[in-house]
Amino acid sequence: MLAFAPQAPDHSDMKGAFHGTSSSDHTMPASIRAALGPTNTGKTHYALTRMMAHASGIIGFPLRLLARENYERLVKIKGERHVALITGEEKIVPPGARWFSCTVEAMPLDRKAEFIAIDEIQLASDPDRGHVFTDRLLHARGTVETLFLGAETIRPLLQRLVPGIEIDIRARLSSLASTGHTKLSRLPPRSAIVAFSMSEVYALAEVIRRRRGGCAVIMGQLSPRTRNAQVELYQNRDVDYLVATDAIGMGLNMDVDHVALAQLSKFDGTVPRPLFPQEIAQIAGRAGRGMKDGTFGTTADCPPMSSALVEAVEQHRFDPIQRLYWRNHELDFTNPANLLKSLTRPPPLRGLTAGRVASDVTTLESLMLDPDVREIARGKRATTLLWDVCQIPDFRKLGDDSHTRLCARLYIHLVKEGSIPANWMEGHIRGLAKTEGDIDTLMHRLTGVRVCSYVAARTEWSRHSAMWQERAREVEDQLSDALHERLTARFVDRRATTLLRRLDSDGDRTLLSAVKPDGEVLVEGHSIGHIRGFMLDTDVASGPDRQMILRAGRKALIHEIPRRIRLLQDAPDTALRLDATTGHIFWDETPLGRLSAGSSLLRPAIQLFPAEFTDTVQKGHVETRLLAFVMHLIQTDLKALYRAHALAEREPGLRAILHRLMDDGGITETLPEDHALSPALRGKLRKGGVEIGRFSIFCPALFRTRPLDLLGLLHALHQQTPHRPAAPGRVSLPWADIRGQFGWIRAGDTGLRLDIAERCIAELHQLALRRDHTAPSDLASRLGVKTDTLPAVLKGLGIAHQPAETPSPSHSGPPRPLMILHDRKTRASRRPRSAQHGFAPRRPSPPRTDSPFAALAILREKVRP
Repeated sequence: MLAFAPQAPDHSDMKGAFHGTSSSDHTMPASIRAALGPTNTGKTHYALTRMMAHASGIIGFPLRLLARENYERLVKIKGERHVALITGEEKIVPPGARWFSCTVEAMPLDRKAEFIAIDEIQLASDPDRGHVFTDRLLHARGTVETLFLGAETIRPLLQRLVPGIEIDIRARLSSLASTGHTKLSRLPPRSAIVAFSMSEVYALAEVIRRRRGGCAVIMGQLSPRTRNAQVELYQNRDVDYLVATDAIGMGLNMDVDHVALAQLSKFDGTVPRPLFPQEIAQIAGRAGRGMKDGTFGTTADCPPMSSALVEAVEQHRFDPIQRLYWRNHELDFTNPANLLKSLTRPPPLRGLTAGRVASDVTTLESLMLDPDVREIARGKRATTLLWDVCQIPDFRKLGDDSHTRLCARLYIHLVKEGSIPANWMEGHIRGLAKTEGDIDTLMHRLTGVRVCSYVAARTEWSRHSAMWQERAREVEDQLSDALHERLTARFVDRRATTLLRRLDSDGDRTLLSAVKPDGEVLVEGHSIGHIRGFMLDTDVASGPDRQMILRAGRKALIHEIPRRIRLLQDAPDTALRLDATTGHIFWDETPLGRLSAGSSLLRPAIQLFPAEFTDTVQKGHVETRLLAFVMHLIQTDLKALYRAHALAEREPGLRAILHRLMDDGGITETLPEDHALSPALRGKLRKGGVEIGRFSIFCPALFRTRPLDLLGLLHALHQQTPHRPAAPGRVSLPWADIRGQFGWIRAGDTGLRLDIAERCIAELHQLALRRDHTAPSDLASRLGVKTDTLPAVLKGLGIAHQPAETPSPSHSGPPRPLMILHDRKTRASRRPRSAQHGFAPRRPSPPRTDSPFAALAILREKVRP
């Protein structure tokens, strides 16, 4: 049976530990009290006030972050010389320290203090850390006053395990009400979203950044410096949302109005399990502060809470804790085996139970199997040191034996050399002092620095402990600042946050906006993109952010768009450009729109790209200007066609041909009546720049690069076919590459440019008009084909030919010259002069297959423009 006798303060034992005298009556018995209740009852504030009323005091918190936060609060009141901070990784203990802020594990219980307090004492029911809180509950006592803070669920066990304890039940200062399930996009400002894994926290933070401008991120793995910077980001209202793990449930006080749980279950280190109602209440209780009411609920993919669960949280009614986790603190250090045996001793009292095997015990078991460690771990002193080394926390949690190997190396150094070598400390700290990398990399380095800080904080383990602590703190601060920057850069969009607030509160009436000379658009001092032509180009591709930014940016463009329209209307045609490959129209190299099929081939339409026009009148002004530019370009580049078309006004006999030529865009198919034109009309056509060829009527001047590219684009748009412009200067290409393109005809598997093909056919006809004739030696070069493919090309054009001489079987060398065959029947018919130029007779007879040129008309498929 455990008994707790009241103790009177013994000031003789406190010399060298604390300074000053007690303000309490030394004859009064030491009191043991508990302040229990839900969150926001002022328990922590009450405990700090009570501690400062005594000459000395120690208070233990469940988190390093909380110990640091309350240390800073005490320093502001009592000054740095009188306040100490002790955690696993930090020790700030001035010589005159009287009040200590610590983590529960690091409380210096060998020092006597008038006041001792333990916060969140209900964590004694945690299977991992509970044995530490239970140990403090049973054995940590102030010489004048002991105070336990926590949830009311531990009340029955407190009364059983600590006879005579005075319990004060405190009511919440504000109410807590459920709002059910709320979508992430509709969470109110000043909300905290809670998840239970790092990956889930990152995912939620990313969604909040995209939809609401950004958020602060708080996790238990963060260093105090990073956590404070993130809290400041939220408290200063740089962001309105906070995404956190359940670390915020342990006394981190912030201006939170609503707590939204993204999950109702978590992995507790062994298995996933549902959250207990009291855990939900601890987290939800962060909503509301002081007398301000708070709300809670679920969000994201988390289902709504049941009505029974909601009622329990709102009314703070939970089942009492049935057991506390315990581990023996009276250890046997005679040897490692006895130490392990004493650690596994069963609990002595009802209501206490053994917890999970802690990491320090696991490390001890592993080191006992190491032959090098077993060789030197003999005797009480060596065993005590071994246990101290085993208690180095495994902050990194890599899941391998790296932590065990680290502990073994340090233990061997301490036993054999009496201290940890300086080069070991320097190497580890220097290797971690790198601020490049992503968030996970920086967090991993911070865990490594925490191990170095813990080792350096054991002053008896190194000869220059203070120096190594300072070095580790410097590196931790550097990494913490870098981590804060990475978190802020990834999860905070200050521009979006500012604009959202102004848009939500005042609309866009009071937004201050401007457009810089280089086109940068500013709203409320934030750059939201650039105006390119008439379109606002933002750095947000899609999603709610883009709509919000466009909404804000349009205010700045109300006067800018009309100004730019006037500039476009006044701009010369040289400031505009048509890309004949894509059909895009550029103004000062900014695309404004593209050509599309219009009422006719030579009158295309304009399709504008998305722009920030406020009405159809503005759009119409831009379309009119661009269409005027395009029509002027067409008339300029195709002036040969327009000049030929003007001939129709003076020559009625040519109107049909010229109108057809104009409608077809410079190349039209020949018809029988076209060949019946008188020599005079043919001469006028030729003088007007129009040729009547074997396949088509065409303007040779249109086959220059610019006119041909433009006509190819216009034909593709009009026929709604893909436009694939040929390489400049080419007169032949594989037919598969130019199938259906404007200005080309097919000759077998080869495509020939129409004007070149017509010119060569006319010349061959003249050569073979009266007799068979050898083909010109440069014929293949002029057609742009290889010599060995020339027969196939001529065959594709329907030109009869054969080798000039019949080669012998033993012949080798270059191919024989080709002989273009003469049609003697055609010569004997004494055709009119027009036939000598390769045209059909005035009254054409049915095509003759025995004539090479008649065969041309039969074998050659009709040429489409």
